[in-house]
Formats: sequence, structure tokens, C-alpha cells
Amino acid sequence: MRGGFINLAQGVLLAVLVGHVLVIARGVILPIDASLIVAYVVLGLTELIGRLPGIGGAIPEPLRHGLSIVVIGAVLFGLVSMIVGNIGRIVAAAPQYQDRFLAIVQAGADRIGVETAPTGATQRADVVGRINLQRLLGAAFASASAIVATFSIVLVYAAFLLVERNALARKIERLSDDPAKVARIRLVIKDVNARIGTYLVTKTLINVLLGSVSYVILRVAGVEFAPFWAILIGLFNYIPYVGSFIGVFFPVALSVVQFGAVGPVLALTVALGAAQMAVGNLVEPWLMSSSLNLSPFVILVSLVVWSAMWGVAGAVLSVPIMAILVIVLSEFAGTRPVAILWSRDGDVGPARA
Repeated sequence: MRGGFINLAQGVLLAVLVGHVLVIARGVILPIDASLIVAYVVLGLTELIGRLPGIGGAIPEPLRHGLSIVVIGAVLFGLVSMIVGNIGRIVAAAPQYQDRFLAIVQAGADRIGVETAPTGATQRADVVGRINLQRLLGAAFASASAIVATFSIVLVYAAFLLVERNALARKIERLSDDPAKVARIRLVIKDVNARIGTYLVTKTLINVLLGSVSYVILRVAGVEFAPFWAILIGLFNYIPYVGSFIGVFFPVALSVVQFGAVGPVLALTVALGAAQMAVGNLVEPWLMSSSLNLSPFVILVSLVVWSAMWGVAGAVLSVPIMAILVIVLSEFAGTRPVAILWSRDGDVGPARA
């Protein structure tokens, strides 16, 4: 009894220390995690190219790797360029949105007969006095520069990971003189690669589909910066549960200022919500199934924990991190019960002694 309590206390202390290190070193760890995701997507796309009927099998693997790197690099570069460019355009248009918002407030006050409502000039003077556009522009430029710098670091890390991939098998063989242990390590790595790679590639394809549908809806509705909002909707969909709501919130909030009428805003909300529900409740379960084998409650708790430590990046990485933990914990007798409790159905595979 006493030994079990001591082990529990040591486990809790170790978890606290690890969490503290993860928070302090997030500036170093996050680019590494992002580069792992890029590497997984590159490998997954390479495998998909190889499965193409007719020509896929005829393309040599090094060429497929090169094509995957070029495609994903071009997509990431385009995304970063569009995000950085649109941040500047939105900040530049901020005064126009500000005037529209003040006009809506004034019109609403007039409709409900609020005689003490401030005039447009008074509102404008008060709001402009509180907003420093130069500071906003500086913050936007700093954010854009940080995005570009992080993007460059992630690509460098991912390139080195892909280059060293072929040497990993030789390193694993030298980890132990026991062939059984080497085989066990290989099985664990293979399981992690299969599950996480399938999840990331499939989730990316789903998010591309959702972003494309959302772009059509935004374009038809006439919402400004439609490509930018569609990309954000697709990116936020990586976040489980709450990402879909966050992604829809921003374009709907802009439409309130842009249209200033209930009808267009309500129609846009319903259309974007219907797209989210169709993809989330029909397409995603059909493609994803339960490949990660994670309890929905564990996903929710991990979302809260990793978001608290790493912000939006932690929310995006919460599912892959927990899936890897379940796979690794299931390999040890002392932690296997934890993996079973964290799984969706309690089946974490046979124990490999």
C-alpha cells in the first residue's frame, strides 16, 4: 500500500515537472512538433502517390518523395503568403469596419429610441482615441514576421528529419543486443507511424474539402477576404470539438459589420454551420473511423490541457500527442491500464512482452 502511494506521488511529481518543462521550452518544442507533422504528411502523400492507378507504382520512391516535398512546400508557402498578406489588408481596412460598426450601433440606438445614445462623431472620437492604428500595424507586422520565421524553421527541421529517415532503421538495430527488444521497438514505431500518418493525411484532406466548400459559400455570400476565412476554417478544424465554432465565428462576425442586416448574416451562419455538420458528422466519421482509438472525454481533457500549455498549437497537436502516448503506454505493464482507460473501446492491442 505504502509502495503504491509512493509510486503514485512520484508519477504525479514527474508529470508536473515534465509539464513545467514543456511550458518553458514551448518555443523550441513547437517547431519540432510541427516539423514532425510536415514529415508525416510528406510520407503519407508519397504513399498516396504510389497507390495511384496506372502510374503510381511506376514512379520511383525518391521521385515520389521529391514530388511530395514540392507539393507540400508550395502549399505551405502559399498559405503563409496569403495569411501574411491578408493580415495587412485587414488591418488596413480596420478604419472602414470601425465606421460601419459605429453606424450600426447608432442605427440600433435610434430604432429602440435611446435618446442618450452618443452621436456618430462622438463615438468615432471616443473609439479612435482608444485605438492606436500604428500600434496595430506594428503588431500585425510582428505577427507576420514571426509566422514567416517559424515557417522557415519548420521546413528546415522537416527536411533534416526526412533525410535521416533511412538511417533510423540502422540506429534502431543498435539500440539493443536483444533481437526481441529491437523487434518490439520497430513494432511500436510502425504503429505510431501508421496511425498518426493516416490521421494527419486524412484530416488534412477533410480540412481541404471543408475549406473549399466554405470558400464557395463565402464567395457566393459576398463576404470580403473569402479565401483568407476559408483557410482559417480549414486550419481551425484541426482543433477537436471547438475548432469548427471558432473558424465560423470570424467570417460571421465580419459579415455583421459588412452587411449590417440580419438576413444575410443568418443565411451565412446557417450555410457555414451546415457545411461543418455535414463534414463533421458524415464525411469525417466515414473516413477517419476510430483509427486513433481515443476516448472522446480524453480528447476533450487533452484539448484543455495542451491548449493551456501551448495555446492554439497545443490544441492542434493534442490529438496526435495523446494517440502516441496511448500507443507507448500500452507497451509497458505498469502503464498499460492507463492506456486502456484512455482508449475508446479498451482494445489497445496484444501486450508485446
